[in-house]
Amino acid sequence: MRRLAAAAVTLVGALLLVSLFLHLVPGDPIDVMLGEQATSVDREALRHAVGLDQPAWLQLWSFTRDLLTGELRTSLPPFQKKVLPSIGAALPFTLLLALAAMSVALVLALPLGVAAAARRGTRVDAAAMSAAVAGVALPRFWLGPVLIIVFSLKLDWLPVSGADSWRHLVLPALTLGTALAAFLARMTRASMLEALREDYVTVARAKGLSTRAVLWRHAFRNALLPILTVLGLEFGALLGGAIVTEKVFAWPGMGTLLLSAIEKRDYNTVRATVLVFTCCYVLINTLTDVAYGLVDPRVRRRA
Repeated sequence: MRRLAAAAVTLVGALLLVSLFLHLVPGDPIDVMLGEQATSVDREALRHAVGLDQPAWLQLWSFTRDLLTGELRTSLPPFQKKVLPSIGAALPFTLLLALAAMSVALVLALPLGVAAAARRGTRVDAAAMSAAVAGVALPRFWLGPVLIIVFSLKLDWLPVSGADSWRHLVLPALTLGTALAAFLARMTRASMLEALREDYVTVARAKGLSTRAVLWRHAFRNALLPILTVLGLEFGALLGGAIVTEKVFAWPGMGTLLLSAIEKRDYNTVRATVLVFTCCYVLINTLTDVAYGLVDPRVRRRA
């Protein structure tokens, strides 16, 4: 019940903040539709037709009512279509991209982090952490075009943009997953180093277990809790980071929908999209809490 209450407060807070920021953004949505040369009569008539002449609290109430009833439509005429079908079409693409990026990050980061911890102070450790620092330092808006130049324009291995097949997913997933892999590798190394100093690891080695068994069966599982925390938080960050990546690769996800709505000053779509991002973030963190109990029985006993 506490988690549900916290989730409700988070959603309300996100809705209020995004509504406030939308009204602070320079520019008038009416200018987008009519242009700056429109007469004041036409401008006021359109403003009244779309409800922008109402107080902010009344606009927010109308948005909430229409959202709950499924009748929410885009803010500006003449083609006011429903918002939820557009979100329903875009959300699977963003989730697919986030899951693919998370998979890339896990495949790269976990072996690197474990190897660096197992060979602390060696060249393997230095190389892994240097790669991690480089991955964190590379901005996505720079890495994406570089990957396009190399793998699409020079080598002609992968398509530049779109979402027609799995090949279109490779470059966006690499772009989005690289920074997370770098950060996750450093977290894995630190967590593994702490686990390797525990007494049960010494006992496992004294029993004659192989290095692989000690690392993966004993140390790694006990090092998972902080890694799961990072994964839960970073998955939400992936959804936000996907906005830039989707724009670079013309990926038809929530980020593309959000940027298009911001450009058009489509307040209803912006609010609804941000709420969906917030819901996903809250849900992922709740699932992370559940995963704690699956990984470590002590968490279940404390709960």
